[in-house]
Amino acid sequence: MEIIDLINLGSNQLKKNDINSYKLDSEILLSKVLNKKREELLINLKKKVERKKIDYFQRLINRRSFKEPIAYILKKKEFWSKSFLVDENTLIPRPETELIVEKIVDTFKEKRLFILDIGTGTGCILLSILSELKNSKGIGIDISKKALLIAKQNSKKFKLTEKTKFYKRSVEEINHQKFDLIVSNPPYILKKDIKNLDDDIRNFEPKLALDGGNDGLDVIKKVIYKSTNILKTKGMLALEIGNEQFKKVSKILESKKFKTRYLVKDYRSNIRCILSTLEN
Repeated sequence: MEIIDLINLGSNQLKKNDINSYKLDSEILLSKVLNKKREELLINLKKKVERKKIDYFQRLINRRSFKEPIAYILKKKEFWSKSFLVDENTLIPRPETELIVEKIVDTFKEKRLFILDIGTGTGCILLSILSELKNSKGIGIDISKKALLIAKQNSKKFKLTEKTKFYKRSVEEINHQKFDLIVSNPPYILKKDIKNLDDDIRNFEPKLALDGGNDGLDVIKKVIYKSTNILKTKGMLALEIGNEQFKKVSKILESKKFKTRYLVKDYRSNIRCILSTLEN
């Protein structure tokens, strides 16, 4: 069988299973199987593929047919121009989360910061920030032991182990330390809305990283309340939030003596990130 036949075979199966990006996904999965760049496939469409690899490709296409995210099949996801390791124990890094990294990097350029990343997952936020802020160090915490294994592997991969530590902790367990910056992309989806998420998110991504409780604000509140004790005065709290949560989150921040400094909108003009300072 030739490369072109396999791409078409995979595309057709994915299309039948309502995968919108059927052709691209078929090409990406075949690239993985053949260990070639996608561009290389497209200039070698007539090249024959051996039976063992055809079978492997079919297994991957079957997984994608059940809506398993491409990132979990490939075990990687591009974020901040880096290829992060991911697995089913970590939330898949989203392009809009790069916006919080971008704002922080622009704001603190040459500064020396001590950073806490709450709910670190793959470590993508903390590690991306530290790759840019050369004088800074940070801690990533998560309640998932398996997610932390991935974060540690990413830290090693990007040669940032000297600047990072990862711990299995909840936000309530952080005491006796003061941070210049606390950053968090906490679970913020309303419990009742999880059933309405796309199949690839609802059936595959860790509920722990999605479920924000009845009002979507359970973890956000905990992060804000705890930050009042572990942020330095004038220290910054950078939060990613869900659509239409801005007003409620702003009120909570205000009640805890935070002053909003920057609002970051996502690609659909929703307020996605709030960066505020503690004004004791």
